[in-house]
Amino acid sequence: MAEQLKTLNHLADLEEMAASEPGLHVRYSEGPDNDASGGSTDTESGLELPGLSVNPLNPESWWTRPLGDWIARQLCQYKHLQEKNPERFAWVLRGRQVGRGPDCEPLLVDISPIARLSPALLAEAERRYRENFDAGQGPEDGC
Repeated sequence: MAEQLKTLNHLADLEEMAASEPGLHVRYSEGPDNDASGGSTDTESGLELPGLSVNPLNPESWWTRPLGDWIARQLCQYKHLQEKNPERFAWVLRGRQVGRGPDCEPLLVDISPIARLSPALLAEAERRYRENFDAGQGPEDGC
């Protein structure tokens, strides 16, 4: 199925898709075929999660910056998962939310794969993220 997914090559294409199709998410994994067998696992606890761990591509209502900024940030938040395992890639999906994971991320079931994201699109998102955000800045009281 991953081979049958259309590939998006430009951040603008993903922005257009997210603007016209609410409920889209991104996931870094070995792909829809591999994920069809079940949910994600919380690596710290070892617990099986009730759905696939994803990041939303549609911004929250409080977001007042451009949609492309939101998407670039979402794509960069878990990019390290792909860097740790070259079998993983970024892909867009929709599904039914059944809970939240340990990082407060949505957990989806009944998924429908939509598209695969090219390395060029991810590089473009990373450039935009680095240019428009104080990347890596967060609360001072973190662990």
